[in-house]
Amino acid sequence: MANLNRITRHIPNGITLMNLLSGCLSVVAAFEGKLELAGLLIIISGILDFLDGFTARLIGAYTQLGKELDSLSDVVSFGVAPAVILYHLLRLSLGIDVCQGIFSGHLILLIPFVVAVFSSLRLGLFNIDERQTSSFIGLPTPANAFLIIGLVFGTNSSWAEIFKPIVSSPAVLMVLSFVLSFLLVCELPMFSLKIKSLKPAVAFKQLTFLAGTIVIIAIFQKASLSLIIVWYIVLSAVYFVWDKMIKKEERNG
Repeated sequence: MANLNRITRHIPNGITLMNLLSGCLSVVAAFEGKLELAGLLIIISGILDFLDGFTARLIGAYTQLGKELDSLSDVVSFGVAPAVILYHLLRLSLGIDVCQGIFSGHLILLIPFVVAVFSSLRLGLFNIDERQTSSFIGLPTPANAFLIIGLVFGTNSSWAEIFKPIVSSPAVLMVLSFVLSFLLVCELPMFSLKIKSLKPAVAFKQLTFLAGTIVIIAIFQKASLSLIIVWYIVLSAVYFVWDKMIKKEERNG
C-alpha cells in the first residue's frame, strides 16, 4: 500500500514531464519547418499542463518538486517552443536560407528569443508573486504561446489573407516579439478563466469571455486561436480600466 501511495503521488510529475517532452518535440518540429505540428504539440503541452495541476489537486499530491518541474517544463513548452516558431517565421519573411541563421551573421534572428527570455522571467516572477493566486498579473505563458501558434493555424486556413501579411512582414514579427515579451511581465491584471459560479454577477468576466470566444470560433474556426487570446487581453484591459473607474468613484463618493 505504501509503495502504491508513493507511485500515485508522482503521477502529476509524470504528466508534467510529458508536457516537457511535448514541448521538446515542438521545438524539433519547428526547426524542421513543420510549424502546424509544432503548434499542435504546444496545445498538447497546454492540455498536459492543465492535467498535472488538476491531478495534483484531485489526489492531494502537491510537492515542491512538482512545482519546480512545472515551471521548468513550461519554459520549454510555452517559452522556447513558440520562440522557435517565431524564429522560423522571421527567417522565412526575410528570405534567409534554411542553412543560414544566427551564427551565419543574421543576428536579427535573435529577436524572437526575447519571448523565451521573458517567458522564463514571467514564470519565475509567478512563483514568488503572492498576488497571483486567483488571477494573473501579465499574460500567462500558455496564452502567449497560443497567440503565436494561432498565427500559423490562421495562415493555413480560409482566413489566410488576414494572417499572411503578419507572418510575412519582418517588422511586424519583430514588433510582435517585443510586445508579447512586455505583456508577459507587465502589471496588467488578467482575470482567471475558471468559472466558479454560473451567476452573471459573480462570473460576468468569464461568461463574457466565453460568449465572445464562441462567436470567434463560429466565425473563424481554425483561425480563431490568436483572436481568442487577443480578445482575452482586450477584455482584461477593459475590466482593469473599469474597475479603476469604479474604485475612483467610490473614493470620491
